[in-house]
Amino acid sequence: MVVEHSRAQTVSTPRQRWTFLAVISAALFLVGADNSILYTALPELRDQLGTTPLQGLWIINAYPLVLSGLLLGTGTLGDRIGHRLMFLTGVTIFGLGSLIAAFSPSAWFLIAARGLLGVGAATMMPASLALVRITFTNVRERNLAIAIWMSVAVVGAAAGPVLGGLLLEFFWWGSVFLINVPVVIVTLIATLVVAPPNIANPHKHWDLISSVWAMLAMVGLVMAIKELANPDRAAWLLVTSTIVGVIGLLLFISRQRGLEQPLLDAQIFRNRIFTGGVLAAGLMMFVVAGVELMTTQRFQTAGGFTPLEAGALVASVAVPAIPAALLGGSILHRVGFIPLISGGFALMAVGIGGAWWTFGDDSLVPFIISLLLVGLGSGLASSVASTAILGAAPVDKAGMASSVEAVSYEFGTLLSVAVFGSLLPLFYSITAPSEVASDVDHGVDHPVHGPAAVQAYDDAYLMILVMVGVVSLLAAALTAYCFRGNPKTAEATV
Repeated sequence: MVVEHSRAQTVSTPRQRWTFLAVISAALFLVGADNSILYTALPELRDQLGTTPLQGLWIINAYPLVLSGLLLGTGTLGDRIGHRLMFLTGVTIFGLGSLIAAFSPSAWFLIAARGLLGVGAATMMPASLALVRITFTNVRERNLAIAIWMSVAVVGAAAGPVLGGLLLEFFWWGSVFLINVPVVIVTLIATLVVAPPNIANPHKHWDLISSVWAMLAMVGLVMAIKELANPDRAAWLLVTSTIVGVIGLLLFISRQRGLEQPLLDAQIFRNRIFTGGVLAAGLMMFVVAGVELMTTQRFQTAGGFTPLEAGALVASVAVPAIPAALLGGSILHRVGFIPLISGGFALMAVGIGGAWWTFGDDSLVPFIISLLLVGLGSGLASSVASTAILGAAPVDKAGMASSVEAVSYEFGTLLSVAVFGSLLPLFYSITAPSEVASDVDHGVDHPVHGPAAVQAYDDAYLMILVMVGVVSLLAAALTAYCFRGNPKTAEATV
């Protein structure tokens, strides 16, 4: 098996390797975009499907929740049956889920379809990263390839709102899912032509029960966060969600201790570079998703922007992300991790502070410049976070490392949407007039209390920006500690 694996690596030409990376990146762009493409569509869904605020949050969260819950298991399953086969399977499921979501007749049907999309994304995402590691054997070449891989995912998430806004400008809301289908078809054909051979290891153990316990823990956590931030919280639901989350977590931990080949080996986190990469990935997406979701919602709901205008505004985060990520991946061996990851978070904090400071200006230019700084910082941080995770993990745990890497990004998005999507209506209700305090979506349209509702919405938005900025500063400090000594390569050492 090892001989076959090595031969699969050495026979590839540079043209084959980079062409295959382009194929993977196209699918990965969809995975990232589907995290955020509905940010600008929520008002449209409220009007056409009659979604409630709770349904709106679940329409967004069902995708990353299922994705995060399954990622650990799908990475190991890829080691068992082959990552090429897993990638093809995931792309196919993603395409079917997109078709179903595009023609959903109700909000809960759409939530279920989003869950199916999460299954497809969870199947293809770790497989794509494992294939990158298998295909690119030269360390510097692999660092650049991983930087491109990660920048595509980040740019996809950042470009989701503007893509969604552009489609909603001309088509119905289902078009934000239907656009995935032609990309899926092209990706399937191209993968069959240029992907490396499928290399399976039937001796690798895969445990579905562990994935079930992991998802149970995440569902409980997300529900508890949502209910905790709900001004009209139900105590029984909060307690039940917390208990479910804790039980799921304990069952998952207990299950891993009893497995000869666990889905998640806690020993891997003893490597501080690996842990630093995980923290960087999760916290970066927590910040970016928070800024994007809250900004699109504020400027659509309280600013009168169209979906396209709101999407174009937050596209400022996406514009510098790719060049920053490519720069980071190409200079890591010269400057080390701290300037790129910790420095990236510091730059994000500066950008968020600038957005808070210039929010009320007559001109949007200073605010847009601030968002550009957020995108620049996120690109630098994301460019080498994946390199740290994959490089610090032993080769025989590539599938596990790929899954942890993917979980980090998706769980960061999931928590951000759950936390800030719940806190916004809570903060709004504190200062809004009592007549509209419970209607964060339409209070700004009230004939009498509309202006006061807009002010309350702006206050809530600014409060969340402060919170996101603080998280960025904490992330800079935490990652600086993990990467102390400023290593320039990711070594599998403690």
